[in-house]
Amino acid sequence: MTALPQDGDRIALHARDVRFDFSALRTDWIPDEPFASHLIDVLHLLLPEGERWFVEVFSQALPMVRDDALAEDVRGFIGQEAMHASSHQGALDHLGEAGIDVTRYVEQVEWIFGELLGERGLSGDEAREWLVERVGLVAAIEHLTAVLGEWILHSPELDAAGADPQMLDMLRWHGAEEVEHRSVAHDLYVHLDGRYLRRIRAMLVTAPALIRLWASGTAQLCARDPGLRGTPARRARVRDYLRASRRGLVPGPMLFTRAMLSYLNPRFHPANHGDTDAAVAYLAVSPAARAAEAEPSSGTAEPTIDTAAEPTIDTAAEPSRSTATAPTADTAAEPRSSTAAAPSSSTAAEHGGAA
Repeated sequence: MTALPQDGDRIALHARDVRFDFSALRTDWIPDEPFASHLIDVLHLLLPEGERWFVEVFSQALPMVRDDALAEDVRGFIGQEAMHASSHQGALDHLGEAGIDVTRYVEQVEWIFGELLGERGLSGDEAREWLVERVGLVAAIEHLTAVLGEWILHSPELDAAGADPQMLDMLRWHGAEEVEHRSVAHDLYVHLDGRYLRRIRAMLVTAPALIRLWASGTAQLCARDPGLRGTPARRARVRDYLRASRRGLVPGPMLFTRAMLSYLNPRFHPANHGDTDAAVAYLAVSPAARAAEAEPSSGTAEPTIDTAAEPTIDTAAEPSRSTATAPTADTAAEPRSSTAAAPSSSTAAEHGGAA
């Protein structure tokens, strides 16, 4: 087991019971920029289920942590991610109310996190290995979300374009917390296993899958937006992405390329990437975070975590793999699924398509 680095940026993590009102939100919340708006909206399609999966995986891993400081960080991470899931669920619900039906896409996301990356009915050493594998996947995803968080905190182009302040605050609050807890998933992976090749494999699985999901989600949001019917904007194109990224309205391809290359460094640690001071500074002025701090006793409590119990690993049961199938996709409206190898040698469908 590799020793955890002494991170001078480590701060006490806690969930903020933020509230957002999207009732007046336009579907092009970046005015006259529906493509850029919907590309960022894909977060609302992926994160409610994804963040709940993070919470489940880390809650199972927590009893295996033998470092008090790391255990405290994991608890703070769990609380923050639970609130992220709730907030993005509100934005997803608003998309539905605006007439953008992405039910089938969301069902596919639920299948990925609930079945493909779920429990699998394993026991003993196999269950522990699958848990560590999933922690590695979370660590890879968290590096990318921290990079996104850093980007959104330094995106004055969105303000200049007149982006909706409520949505912008939610994205920056979330981004700031991603930067704030950017080291936790990596530290947990190192504490439980830390093998370099397994860490790299997790990124090599995660990055292409997220690109496909993001492209598919953007294409479906544009195609199903009632306000774009009969317009060229209904069809999402690569050149739309490149144009939006050049204008600073969405993160550009080089940002992710540099992020993935940095992850290949055997000495990589998230503490060396990102600006904790900028994250803390934004959280100090965020309207939603300030309102939450003013009423600390109201709202949703952090998840209850049984730190005494071992992860759900049935040592008596024989290992078995989930036989659940992915939801049937609407092939007329959604990209065709393709077959890919999931981590830990299980064959499954990878959903999505190019925009």
